[in-house]
Amino acid sequence: MTISKLFKPFFIVIIAMISCKQHPYQDQKMTEIKKVNAQMILGNPNYRAISYGGYRTTTREVQPTVGQLMDDIKILSAMGIKVLRTYNVQLPHASNVLKAISQLKQADPSFEMYVMLGAWIDCKNAWTDREPDHFQESEQNTAEIDRVVALAKQYPDIVKIIAVGNEAMVKWAASYFVQPGVILKWVNHIQSLKVAGELPSDLWVTSSDNFASWGGGGGEYHVGDLTKLIEAVDFISLHTYPMHDTHYNPVFWGVTKDEEELSKEEQLEKVMQRSVEYAKMQYYNVKKYIDSLGIKRPLHVGETGWASLDADDHHYGKNGSRACDEYKEALYYRMMREWTDAEGISCFFFEAFDEPWKDAMNHKGSENHFGLFTVDGKAKYAIWEMVDQGVFDGLKREGNAIQKTFGGDALLVLEQSPLPQLLSVN
Repeated sequence: MTISKLFKPFFIVIIAMISCKQHPYQDQKMTEIKKVNAQMILGNPNYRAISYGGYRTTTREVQPTVGQLMDDIKILSAMGIKVLRTYNVQLPHASNVLKAISQLKQADPSFEMYVMLGAWIDCKNAWTDREPDHFQESEQNTAEIDRVVALAKQYPDIVKIIAVGNEAMVKWAASYFVQPGVILKWVNHIQSLKVAGELPSDLWVTSSDNFASWGGGGGEYHVGDLTKLIEAVDFISLHTYPMHDTHYNPVFWGVTKDEEELSKEEQLEKVMQRSVEYAKMQYYNVKKYIDSLGIKRPLHVGETGWASLDADDHHYGKNGSRACDEYKEALYYRMMREWTDAEGISCFFFEAFDEPWKDAMNHKGSENHFGLFTVDGKAKYAIWEMVDQGVFDGLKREGNAIQKTFGGDALLVLEQSPLPQLLSVN
């Protein structure tokens, strides 16, 4: 495949406006241009989704301002994003995201941006010098849920989904994971508030977790409380990360013997297609398990992504699986969008902007480089076509106009994308 054919243009379709009765807690004086709910948003390619953190520095103690968040949201809106995912309300970030969207809507009532609002859930003693107790929950969880509920009440026109926990049940999250019964408790609590009319009846509730936690992995996850949780949520939000498994389970990763004679572009295309097939396998493993229970729930991809740099960590850089670079990130982004759009699956791509706090002591580590944009607002290769189309004209991040990485040299992007090793088994 030639570089010029790498990406297809994205089309933004304006949907027809609809009306709906207001809930009793809403301001009766508020006139909504249209009423949108989670069922309309999820699986709708006209409502593209993304994970979003607006942090610019190596510490979350430096919170982005509402003005900075508004700049980011304008950029994401310009590229067709209409649903943002946040992760916790322990810090001001998520509430300020809601405030920023609200101010943009006040300035332009037709402006659309919605939020999947995350509540962070921990086990007892998480993130302390004491041994985590995975069979009891943190005393902090109650306040976290209360904050999420309060924000959902304050911004019912923006908060359309609540996610109780982020990778909170997967057992490799050794610092903080909880049993499914904890998530079930809080999902049921929020669902009861909907029944009581304290929250919108069309607000959807889920937990966003690794595919294994939703039954798509080992039998250790197949417990009674998970079945009850699947019945309690409005949809399944699952995570899949083939990039990480290029190190941890690299059976799909590499160039096959019969591909050696192909061009580099063709080899990388096939390598990344296998990565997407791996993600599909994890998605459909979850679906198969849920179907085996006789339960019908929509499944969406709550998180997936591909890092564009890993210069120091041997897991994914040139001394490891050779997975991380902008060319491979671009292929994965395009292929995942094509698959999920075609199948009516929402995909909260991880993530919008690079966040240097993720691996603060290692600037070149992969966790800092999952964004489609750099911290200073450069558009990575995955979205260069949008720059060419003028999508970001007049928009800035940190005072910088949106320009291409690599000085716009596509051949250099390809040149700096190393091929994985030859697969030993074909």
